[in-house]
Amino acid sequence: MEAPSEIKRLVVEEMPCGCGEDELDECREADLEDRLTALESYRQKAEGKISDSDIRTLSKMGDETRFTILRILEAADSKLCFCELTPLLDVSESAVSHALSDLREADLIRRKKRGRWRYYELTDRAERILDALEVTR
Repeated sequence: MEAPSEIKRLVVEEMPCGCGEDELDECREADLEDRLTALESYRQKAEGKISDSDIRTLSKMGDETRFTILRILEAADSKLCFCELTPLLDVSESAVSHALSDLREADLIRRKKRGRWRYYELTDRAERILDALEVTR
C-alpha cells in the first residue's frame, strides 16, 4: 500500500520516536511500514466479517416504515395480522405489504398464514438486533 501523505505526517507528528527527528527518516520509515502493515491487517479482518446478508439486513432496517413495523412487532410480543399492522402505519396497504416482503426477504420477520389471514412476527435475529440497539442507545 502506498502511504498517503496524511499518514506520513501522522507518523511523524503523533507517533513518538526515540531519535527525536521530525522528518520521515530511516527510523520513521520503519514506523510507517509497521503502521501500513497494521492498517492492512485491520482491513483484512474487517473484510472477513462483512457479509452481503448483514448489509442487506441493515439496509432493510434503514427505512422508517420497515423499522416501525419491527418496533411494533417487538412491542406486541406476539404475531400481528396484516390487517392490524396497516392502520398503525401512515402509508398505503401496498407500501405495508412491500415493507413486509422486504423484511421477510432479510429474514427479520416470519409470516404465518391461517386461512386468508397473514400473521407476522419477529425472527430471533431481529430481536437480537433490536435488543443491541436498546443496549447501545
